[in-house]
Amino acid sequence: MVRHPAESAGPPSSSTQPRWTTHDRPMTDSKQQRINMVESQVRPSDVTDRRIIRAMLEVPREVFVPRSLQALAYMDEAVPAVEPAGGRSGRFLLAPRTFAKLVQLAEIGPDAVVLDVGCATGYSTAVLARLAKAVVAVEVDTALAIQATQTLRQLGANNALVIEGALEMGAPSHAPFDAILLEGAVPWVPGGLLEQLKDGARLVAVTADGTFGRAQVWQRTGKVFDSRPVFDAGAEPLPGFARQADFVF
Repeated sequence: MVRHPAESAGPPSSSTQPRWTTHDRPMTDSKQQRINMVESQVRPSDVTDRRIIRAMLEVPREVFVPRSLQALAYMDEAVPAVEPAGGRSGRFLLAPRTFAKLVQLAEIGPDAVVLDVGCATGYSTAVLARLAKAVVAVEVDTALAIQATQTLRQLGANNALVIEGALEMGAPSHAPFDAILLEGAVPWVPGGLLEQLKDGARLVAVTADGTFGRAQVWQRTGKVFDSRPVFDAGAEPLPGFARQADFVF
């Protein structure tokens, strides 16, 4: 497992709050677009946590997508995180309403340590860093992990750490976590990932064999993991979560 930046060997710092800057913002109307996103997509979807709303108003979503797609950054669907190849992108940012509802479902407190699985270019990590004490983000793609690290650093998210590794493995060396979020659809959740939850903590994900599925929450009580579906949701698949015959939760 590789940490980015390479010289960072410890957990993310939580001694200071993230500092958010506006360097190289490519879209002059991005602030208004964030307001429109929150007012038309997030608030109407029963997202009432003011901390989530504030964070999504502050984090510039457009800097986490390719320049050619920045005009689409705030649309009400998943947005490619990388330039499409062969007409299709392999990685996406979750649609704003789906992401916001998952974050609210995770019940992240200000003292939480959060695992962000499949951070891609780092948008989800940037938002979570506004809510939690510390965020560990796992990304399997080396180029995306480096890009996420650089963008988060530019935005002053000094309580976030991006590590490179298999998404389905999580980050056991940094566990346990107060919350775990999966940034895409998966057909199943490995038991080893659930084991990285603290007692009483939650994992949230969209479960689906295809593009459409349901948001689901798992909560740990001792050695038992209770799960329940919460709302219908669509999401692009995360790599590495091929269905297994056994140990499916």
